[in-house]
Amino acid sequence: MKLGMVGLPNVGKSTLFNAITNAGAQSANYPFCTIEPNVGMVSVPDSRLEKLAEIYQPNKFTPAVIEFVDIAGLVKGASKGEGLGNKFLSNIREVDAVVHVVRCFHSTDIIHVEGSVDPIRDIETINLELILSDMEIAQRRLDKATKALKGDKSMQAEVDFLKRLLAHLEEGLPARSIDVNSDTEAEVLATTSLLSAKPVIYACNMSEDDFKDGIDQNASFKAVNEVAERENAEILPICAALESELAGLDDEEKAMFLEDLGLERSGLDRMIQKCYSLLGLISYLTAGKDEVRAWTITTGTKAPQAAGKIHTDFERGFIRAEVIAFDDFMACGGNMVTAKEKGLVRSEGKEYIVKDGDIVLFRFNV
Repeated sequence: MKLGMVGLPNVGKSTLFNAITNAGAQSANYPFCTIEPNVGMVSVPDSRLEKLAEIYQPNKFTPAVIEFVDIAGLVKGASKGEGLGNKFLSNIREVDAVVHVVRCFHSTDIIHVEGSVDPIRDIETINLELILSDMEIAQRRLDKATKALKGDKSMQAEVDFLKRLLAHLEEGLPARSIDVNSDTEAEVLATTSLLSAKPVIYACNMSEDDFKDGIDQNASFKAVNEVAERENAEILPICAALESELAGLDDEEKAMFLEDLGLERSGLDRMIQKCYSLLGLISYLTAGKDEVRAWTITTGTKAPQAAGKIHTDFERGFIRAEVIAFDDFMACGGNMVTAKEKGLVRSEGKEYIVKDGDIVLFRFNV
């Protein structure tokens, strides 16, 4: 999974990226400090995987990973090539979801590119550039579909939806907020490669005091929350400065630090959970002496396709999947023999839909 971190210059985007990836991206108080996208790989925290590792003591421990891409700050006119416009748009086109960092804190020490803090204006600035780019793409597809309609009347539904989509974009609304009323419309939207259709998490960069006083006291956070609800987007309150402090602590110190702030998990953990939910992702597990590993799949994936995540031969020669839920396995003391004796290890076929936390052994023959 690849997540693109975007935002106007000096909203704390690269600071947050550094904190959650420890990748050391350059961060400074001036626009376009990030020229090329910085990339950082982050392990997905999973206590289930850690418990399996304690049981099996494997030679290899492989958690699921997320790739974070810190994309250069955007300014007005990017869709027309202003600033780093075309480079920004091409970088965002390659990601699965967008983490849009929005400044919701006030500081006289950090310059805002627009001269004042206004998260709704900032969101509209970036959304508008994405929408303007999308309008060109949607118009080209509509022109092509209209020509095809002359010889193929089945194209009417696509033409009608594209006209409605263009009208939606012209109102300044992102493609992700349009109502989709049929499988055909869903297919057209999914295959038009629109930037504003990508799933979004608005990461509200707030001050440490906001977390101490209560995030609901921050008017900017409330305003962004209303935007997220209208757009079918997610929202995440986070403090880049706080995450920077957490990055340098060991697990015990980190837990104490979070407890003092009344938080159960770090911003990174909460961001990952939001991303999995937003993209409809789950993890199944494989365990043994050789390796304990988490595999990321989409909700609703059937056993053969889940097996194909490990190797295409597993999917091609799929016979069956031996499955036990993680909780059932732990209830048997982490002993697979006991689990089998109790009938908790199931033999599942090609139609089985793999569930989050399933421990799976695939049987195949090629």
